[in-house]
Amino acid sequence: MVPLRRVARFGAVLAVLGAALGPAPIGAASASRNAHPERTAAMAALEDEHSRTLAGRRIVLSYAGPTPPPGVLRTIREGRAAGVILFGENITGPAQLAEAVAALKQAAAEAPNPRTLLLMTDQEGGKVRRLPGAPELSARRTGTAADPVNAALSSGSGAARNLTDAGLNVNLAPVLDVYDTPDNFIDHHERSYGQDPDTVAQLGSAFLAAQQVLGVAATAKHFPGLGTAARDENTDERPVTLTVPLEQLRARDETPYRSAIAAGVRLVMASWAVYPALDPERPAGLSPTVIQGELRDRLKFRGVTVTDAMEAGALAPYGGTGARAVAAAGAGMDLLLCSARDPQQAEDAAEALAAALDSGRLDRDAFLAAVTRVDALRTSLG
Repeated sequence: MVPLRRVARFGAVLAVLGAALGPAPIGAASASRNAHPERTAAMAALEDEHSRTLAGRRIVLSYAGPTPPPGVLRTIREGRAAGVILFGENITGPAQLAEAVAALKQAAAEAPNPRTLLLMTDQEGGKVRRLPGAPELSARRTGTAADPVNAALSSGSGAARNLTDAGLNVNLAPVLDVYDTPDNFIDHHERSYGQDPDTVAQLGSAFLAAQQVLGVAATAKHFPGLGTAARDENTDERPVTLTVPLEQLRARDETPYRSAIAAGVRLVMASWAVYPALDPERPAGLSPTVIQGELRDRLKFRGVTVTDAMEAGALAPYGGTGARAVAAAGAGMDLLLCSARDPQQAEDAAEALAAALDSGRLDRDAFLAAVTRVDALRTSLG
């Protein structure tokens, strides 16, 4: 447990960071059109947009190798992508990365009604880093540091400076999973701050707030939590069901998310595990009960939701890329992470979204609200 004097100091630090961050951007405002008429105006402005363009603005794409392919640059130039996720294979050195990022940004600048491109990676710290350098401490080592709150703040600011120097503006971190068994799935790679939900909440919120005050959007993951997953329960590889009682899920696993939302986290990534206490049939990221009911309605998150990898093995029972994309959008996921390093994956997802929008299978108002939230996030990072 973090000592009370450190909790008090942590609260003071967050207050300072909150003041620096300023008022919540429109992307973090209420999803209710009636409560926020300005959102109705923003949505109305999208009415004449082609469905394929609207669909693309909910897609994060990826590619193989160090050089953005011409087709990727064309898609961005046409305004049919919200962002790009970069992996280690896309990065060979500072000069190469600077050239690739410059090409991606130039393509975005040439799009109709240009917006800042979301350029993201996983820079959690420790073993999970796509860029060399900060944050060097893993979440576990942060949690066991002599001064864990200060370590979390330093890691968050270090991650932000590292990404900013590389031209990136979104970090798919911090991990807010509260692990229950040592060396289980999330602890094995030192990705959890600890076993105490309050400690994870404090350190995760410190990391994200320190990062966001420097202009890099943070992503809390993997909602509602992978902390009970056994060592071999990896949603990247196969379906996973976590039979956590509802009371425990809300009191333990969701506690860090309440703090992160209060601290102003910009994005939340959903887990691909199934949680029978909430929805016995569908993974969290495909479940309206989890995303709309639990995250939006119960926890009052008003920022951008983002899927985990759309190619994950956990989604094998739910069809191909198109079917998964439509199901995720229908559940309330704003951004779809097409991270297979195959641009065709993004094309397939966007085409399916556009067809579902045109046919009425996906609610048009909900679709436009999602695009509006993503657009607002992009604008705020410009």
